[in-house]
Amino acid sequence: MILPIVAYGTPILRQVSKEITPDYPDLSTLIADMWETMYSSNGVGLAAPQINRDIRLFLVDSRQIFENLEEGEKDKYPDGPGIKQVFINAHVTAVNGEEWAYNEGCLSIPKIREDVLRSEEVTLEFEDENFELHTATFNGISARIILHEYDHIEGKLFIDYLKPLKRKLLKSKLDDITRGKISVDYKMSFPR
Repeated sequence: MILPIVAYGTPILRQVSKEITPDYPDLSTLIADMWETMYSSNGVGLAAPQINRDIRLFLVDSRQIFENLEEGEKDKYPDGPGIKQVFINAHVTAVNGEEWAYNEGCLSIPKIREDVLRSEEVTLEFEDENFELHTATFNGISARIILHEYDHIEGKLFIDYLKPLKRKLLKSKLDDITRGKISVDYKMSFPR
């Protein structure tokens, strides 16, 4: 089932999410719905707060980026062919490498894209959909998407990395999103 994505200005996007246990109700259905929601809105990642759930759960599918790269760009990122992964109760244990800029967007903040600096590599502890514990290091575009989605479960948004002047220039667009004055081709819910 395709779920509505909550818009910028919805309080849950600014909350730190809670850990869950294997007895979380209908978790496998929720994960399936999140994949369907993410793909139907052309996303490469989706975090539970974006579908109005305050739990430490996010999905990443960076393979889509590699599948859509031009032939000359295939070697641009070190993490090809990408990953498709569920992350539950994730905690970053290290970020390493040079910071690099990439033009990021967010399904909760539609039609705004900005360059954001993030580290090349992230190591995190997380559980998969079977609640098996993993510690893994990711780099390249996969690391970037993971860091972006991880921020969601920590109550942060990509626009928080922008300089104050840039954020001030975006204020009217952000206010329009909060008020629902935006047209997108996927289901959204707006703050009341």
